[in-house]
Amino acid sequence: MREPLFVKQNSEKWTSFENAPTSDPDKLADRFIQITDDLAYAKTFYPKSKTTTYLNGLAATLHQSIYKNKTEKSNRFITFWKYELPLLFKTYQKPLLYSFIFTILFTAIGAFSAKYDENFVRLILGDQYVDMTNANIAKGDPFGVYKQAGEFPMFVFIASNNIYVAFVNFVGGIIFSVGALYFMFSNGVMLGAFQYYFFSKGLGVASVLVIWIHGTLEISSFIIAGAAGLVLGNSLLFPKTYPRMVSLKKGAKDGMKMVLGLVPIFITAAFFESFVTRHTEMPIWLSVAILATSLLFMIWYVIIYPNLLSKNPKPYAPKN
Repeated sequence: MREPLFVKQNSEKWTSFENAPTSDPDKLADRFIQITDDLAYAKTFYPKSKTTTYLNGLAATLHQSIYKNKTEKSNRFITFWKYELPLLFKTYQKPLLYSFIFTILFTAIGAFSAKYDENFVRLILGDQYVDMTNANIAKGDPFGVYKQAGEFPMFVFIASNNIYVAFVNFVGGIIFSVGALYFMFSNGVMLGAFQYYFFSKGLGVASVLVIWIHGTLEISSFIIAGAAGLVLGNSLLFPKTYPRMVSLKKGAKDGMKMVLGLVPIFITAAFFESFVTRHTEMPIWLSVAILATSLLFMIWYVIIYPNLLSKNPKPYAPKN
């Protein structure tokens, strides 16, 4: 069957599923089965089409509705991180990609600006931080800033601050996605200037081995928070087949879930920064192991696992 005919035969049904949600478990299960059947057909005959992408998102939405209405609330915590959040990452893989690209671009801008303007690092990082770090470098302890505060107070401050910044980043997306882009720009330029500063001092590799112990999880999470802001803003700008307010509510709900899902990752990153990063004398192999494990986890959980999960969503439908 040609794709236009397939869409014509089923578009009315798909639109009704989108615009007339139901909380009836039997109807939800029936809709989920119909959509996954259509999705399987589309993946077989039109694997790279917009129809397949659309049906994949609709299947994910119905899947979330099913779990939202399950009576076994004791498993809600597990199903959120095991199924619901990864499927959101799959549904919004384009905003995630855009957030990653923008962050890399803005980081490069920060690094090049620092390279060609000797005052740029002080402008971005502040005179106090630069003077303190220069003094630490002179003393032979360039990363001494991570040893100044007590572990637990530092952990509480960093975790709460990063979670707050992530939520502000997300909420900023309501300004037609511009707010989210602003925070990506601000964080990216700061990261680029910060990292270039250590490379200019001949401490590039050492800074990666020390700072990115916590930075891998932290920066990855800010990229996801930026994507959540884009989800919010784009839901207002591009409502597709939804009424604009319905689209905005859906974007706000999905974006909020993405940011909430980052809380354990921010807590883990804060733990590393407060209790582990300060041990700058740790063996290189241990630092590399933490870095590699953190990076592989983020790639697996945000990219690989959601794609695997989306290929076979039927097993996660509620059993009769």
